[in-house]
Amino acid sequence: MTSAQNPVFFLVAGEESGDLHGAHLIAAIKAKYPNASFVGHGGKAMKTEGMEIIEHIDNMAMMGFTEVLKHLPYMVTVMGQTLGKIQEVKPQRLILIDYPGFNLRLAKNIHPLGLPITYFILPQVWAWKEKRVNTIRKCVDQALCIFPFEQEWFEKRGVNAHFVGHPFTEFHKPSMDKAAFFNKYSLDKGRPLLVLFPGSRQQEVNRHLPIFIKVVSLINNDNVQIIVGKAPQITLSKIPNNWKVEEDDTSLCLEYGTAVLTASGTATLQSAVQDIPAVVSYKMSSGSWLLAKNMSKVPFAAMTNLIAGKQIVPEFLQGDMTPENLANAIQPLLSNTAERKEMLVGYEQVRRTLGMPGVYERAADAILSRTFK
Repeated sequence: MTSAQNPVFFLVAGEESGDLHGAHLIAAIKAKYPNASFVGHGGKAMKTEGMEIIEHIDNMAMMGFTEVLKHLPYMVTVMGQTLGKIQEVKPQRLILIDYPGFNLRLAKNIHPLGLPITYFILPQVWAWKEKRVNTIRKCVDQALCIFPFEQEWFEKRGVNAHFVGHPFTEFHKPSMDKAAFFNKYSLDKGRPLLVLFPGSRQQEVNRHLPIFIKVVSLINNDNVQIIVGKAPQITLSKIPNNWKVEEDDTSLCLEYGTAVLTASGTATLQSAVQDIPAVVSYKMSSGSWLLAKNMSKVPFAAMTNLIAGKQIVPEFLQGDMTPENLANAIQPLLSNTAERKEMLVGYEQVRRTLGMPGVYERAADAILSRTFK
């Protein structure tokens, strides 16, 4: 095994958000251990920070039960390659980031080898698939929580858990000021800007975007401008010519938009952090929906509502995700209404629970102290 002066860490992220978290975590570890090296699965951001990429996230991002089943042979192959590479490089710690379907199975396979495992961005087992906590308790020796209620929940179930704060608390100065952003897309600062986030996976976008297009046609406001936040690997179907598309930095859409219509996911909490009123929606295949509905143990889909313990943002799932419902909910958020003001007050309460900046540094400190205790 490598020395403490030159540690090797094996990281696994399977999606774009995990890649970003992984990159920040690598940077924080390198600040304390400049000679540390990193190997594993990730994307562009982790590669930029110096990690040797084994499998790229573009090949690994998939959603829903039925979609995962279709790609099962590929995932079995990747699992075999991962186990082989870990045994080859002999890292001092395995760091799992989100992506529970693959990562929990990997943890089970690695556990007999005695390699210590950190899990950062834990599976939301408090919401559904609670039995997964048994794998976490048995195989993961360090669980780093990002939600304020998680530490107590996991500790009660015998997991070594530590709350480090939520990554969204990190202040990142916008890459462009408002004037430059509006100028880039020839937008009018005097007119409302509706942001559309149809999802970060192609399957999500294919289901949501056609509905979003109908929503815009129903909004009773000719002044509204539209911008779509698009993940890099996504292909958009035909959209109206006057719509704008931001691909480089979608957080700018949330920073300068008036309101956002978003697929349920990380963007819902990001909207609260960036203080832009939101309407949340989600649709999946019928089979995936039935399974998810039966397994879910929480009253809300949007993390903003879960943290608040009440509805802050309206959410429309599956059959309720109709153009009419979404249009009726988003319309009042495009001007200075009571609904808009009430949501912004709710956001303030949610932000106060997320911890302080310095999340990645605290996570790095926890990982290093656990590794070299």
